[in-house]
Amino acid sequence: MNLTIDVTNIDGVTNVVLAGEVDAFTAPKLKETILPLTREEEVVQVDFSDVNYMDSTGLGVFISALKSTKEHNSSMRLVHMQDRVYRLFKITGLTEIMNIDSTVQGGM
Repeated sequence: MNLTIDVTNIDGVTNVVLAGEVDAFTAPKLKETILPLTREEEVVQVDFSDVNYMDSTGLGVFISALKSTKEHNSSMRLVHMQDRVYRLFKITGLTEIMNIDSTVQGGM
């Protein structure tokens, strides 16, 4: 499955809406989109509503993005995660260091 990425800016918040799967094939495209935003925008919000699968390559993209937010004084918020994607962040301990919306959507 492919990954679609839709970027909009509303009231100073850059919204990145993802749909599809984040894996070794789609992660480079995501990284090319997210990293420049963390350098240029103050607040980046990533919407996971339509992401039902993510692997460790995807986690790597978000770890890189987190480092970039620290370097460029910006912030990133991850919202609307499916349960199975949230568990990946949880078991790796990333929920402790990333701003993840506590409202998790149920699995399929």
